[in-house]
Amino acid sequence: MQRASFIDGIRYGTAAVLLLAVWLMVSCAGGTTQPTKGDLYVYVAVPLSGFQANAGQTVLGGVRLIAAEVNARGGLMGYRVVVEGIDDESDSEVAVAVAQRVADDVAAGKPVLGVIGHLNSGQTLAAMEIYKDLSLVVITPTASEVSLTQKGYRNFFRVNANDAVQAKIDAEFLTKTLQAKRIAVLHNDDPYGIGLAAAVSENLRAAGSEVATQIQVRVEQREYDTEVSQLVQAKPDAIFYAGYEVECPYLRHALVRAGLEVPFLASDGCFLATTIDESEGTAEGIYVSAFGPSPWTAASPEWIAAYQAVEHRNPDTYSLNGYVAGQVLLDGAAKAGTLKGSDVAQAIRQLEIASLLGPISYDTNGDLRAPTVYIFQVRDGRFIQVFPEA
Repeated sequence: MQRASFIDGIRYGTAAVLLLAVWLMVSCAGGTTQPTKGDLYVYVAVPLSGFQANAGQTVLGGVRLIAAEVNARGGLMGYRVVVEGIDDESDSEVAVAVAQRVADDVAAGKPVLGVIGHLNSGQTLAAMEIYKDLSLVVITPTASEVSLTQKGYRNFFRVNANDAVQAKIDAEFLTKTLQAKRIAVLHNDDPYGIGLAAAVSENLRAAGSEVATQIQVRVEQREYDTEVSQLVQAKPDAIFYAGYEVECPYLRHALVRAGLEVPFLASDGCFLATTIDESEGTAEGIYVSAFGPSPWTAASPEWIAAYQAVEHRNPDTYSLNGYVAGQVLLDGAAKAGTLKGSDVAQAIRQLEIASLLGPISYDTNGDLRAPTVYIFQVRDGRFIQVFPEA
């Protein structure tokens, strides 16, 4: 989620223009086979408005880029891949309506290969009750609730670690790297925050550390006087927070204002620029876990330039996750040699590919065989990867 400097932007922007020019020249010269079978649709169901709009837009941008690359090479089995973003507003009822729209399109004969989404576990769980019966593949870029891959879905995959993995890594970071012995665990009242906090607490106790206190807050809460008083009394030597960027910066600001500046680790839901931008300068030094590396360290300058050319903005938090989710879907279809959802899903289970998120291969349930959780620290107003070493 690091942002390029002005000079970097000019350099990458120039490269993007040159890259697009190359694509156009190759295409006009007949250097690639043009899609001839019509359009094939990939829906990206993520929040495109509201408090998580930026995260959803970064996913959408990644999918658009992989589709542009495939189309520049002649498309997928003769089809032009068309990416359509659908706003789920970070709301489960809206997500169900989105899934029903997809189902209606499939029933009407629209060629839909799959859905990249949803961003959050709650919306993914709600929508999968409809998607599970459709002949398409669903790949979430970030939904981490453990049960998603324990429900027997045969058409569902994710390109990120689940919360059991995140809880284990975060607890190890707190106890081994930060040497914390008494950890306060806070979480929001969303199922994601509740479940992750419980898993982290379990891992902390198993490691011999003490959960000094466990406190629940509200989604989008901004005032924390009561919670800060409880934390001061608990005297933790580290704090873990499971929640979103709409709470995290305000919690951190309240802690610093009260003089409680012990090491602070937040979950992946806080891995957004808002956590830094809304903290009034108090985010410096905090740690945040994430389901992907920074595009600026993991991707090449050419990839950055291509993203900017397609999106007219810099890549951000989950651009890589969107790109890799699209890569898995399109590579699976190419391997299957068909658009039939069950065949594409079976082909994805047999994939072994390199990606910007690391090696991709799946167990039978749709979880990654080798998932990675990343940890960043805010330094000089930017997220800097500290685990694993970049």
